[in-house]
Amino acid sequence: MKTKLLFTTLPTNDLGLLTRSLPIATELRNAGHNILFSSPAKAPRILIEQAGFRNTIPKHPLYYINSGHVTLNALLELVRSPKIKNDFGHFSHFLIMLLRSIPRQFAPITAEVWNMDHGAAMSGMLSKNFVQSQCDAYVKMILENEIDVVVDFWNPFACIAARTLARPLVTVIQADAHPGNNGFIWWKEKPANIPSATPTINLVLKDYGLTAISTIDELNIGDLTLVMGIRETDPIENGNDFHYIGPVLWQNPDETMPEWMDQFDKQKPLIWVYSGNPRYLKKSTALDSEVILHACVKVLGREQVNVVLTTGHHTLPEEFLPLPDNFQFASYLPGLDMAERCDLMIHHGGYGSCQTSLYTGTPSVIIPTFSERESNARRLHGLGVCEFVLPTLNSDTHRELNIHEFRTKIRQVLSTSLYRENAIKYRDMLRAWNGPQKAAKLIQDFVDNL
Repeated sequence: MKTKLLFTTLPTNDLGLLTRSLPIATELRNAGHNILFSSPAKAPRILIEQAGFRNTIPKHPLYYINSGHVTLNALLELVRSPKIKNDFGHFSHFLIMLLRSIPRQFAPITAEVWNMDHGAAMSGMLSKNFVQSQCDAYVKMILENEIDVVVDFWNPFACIAARTLARPLVTVIQADAHPGNNGFIWWKEKPANIPSATPTINLVLKDYGLTAISTIDELNIGDLTLVMGIRETDPIENGNDFHYIGPVLWQNPDETMPEWMDQFDKQKPLIWVYSGNPRYLKKSTALDSEVILHACVKVLGREQVNVVLTTGHHTLPEEFLPLPDNFQFASYLPGLDMAERCDLMIHHGGYGSCQTSLYTGTPSVIIPTFSERESNARRLHGLGVCEFVLPTLNSDTHRELNIHEFRTKIRQVLSTSLYRENAIKYRDMLRAWNGPQKAAKLIQDFVDNL
């Protein structure tokens, strides 16, 4: 049975969700299924296009702005835009929909994000009109594209839309997003009165005639739920309503490494620094990765090492130029090949980066930029494959790092063979799973039994 599957992701400008969705989509495309993506932000769109998939954007003003197709500074130019006329009928309709849906309630942005509920509250999901409008946009997209099955990667709006339309839903999640676990900060006791988007979501669910939830994590449980990693690396405390699928990582088979990669002095360690998105908004926030760039330039520029710096299709802020002489910058490089070549990875603790380090047997030093990434770092540290250094807030509410601790841990990991030995042990365990093929087989069996 060949079906039309919609692959949805949390609409953030990061590549982590693409590294796990593209390999599964590729396997299912090779099996003859029709695959459509919906990931509107700029960096994900680049990867999706390079992989040869069609990517559609929900017909909603906020997604058009998020995608970079229009900017708030250029709204007046939309009056004559044929795309706006085609999708919304008239610019006034676009503007009214935008004004009605802009979120007006936000929990304070903090790097200490306790769970998905808390993160949703920070992202505007305390505003009912915002949540409702996003869900409506996905409902419309699913209907217009005649989608048979939704395969979701952490997008609550898409999950609600699939349930509203009674479309079969497959979810692919991290262990920390499963309701059987204790959120992102599992090593501390959760305080009372953490901001939660669940009451707002329940108002929307009621309007759709759906059952209320007690936590947003419940939206992550689909008709079929797949969990990244394996039990040894990604434990779930309670529940058996899921399948582990092992590692799922993306690298375009047509990508090659630049020639300058072969020109490094082989007598010096090669360090790959991956920051991800240096800054999510024009104004700096507690979630940004600029702290990684500041620390690495300050420390590694004085070490006897070679450094390759990538940002994942994000622009390197001008303030870091010129880079030290031992640095080489590339916006994007094939991650698995890069990890295989380097002696050490330094990164922000994103799940994809952590899985890449394990899958290639490469030790890491992690600077986790918020709690979900700190959770990943702590789990890898428990496996004996990394060290991590936590950023702190100074008196000006800017994030900084203990430079002495950072330098010490870099030297420690480079000089201690046990980190790589442990990483190689888990590499061998993970590679036995053939994650993309396993996930595709589970989805195929699910579709065949519909």
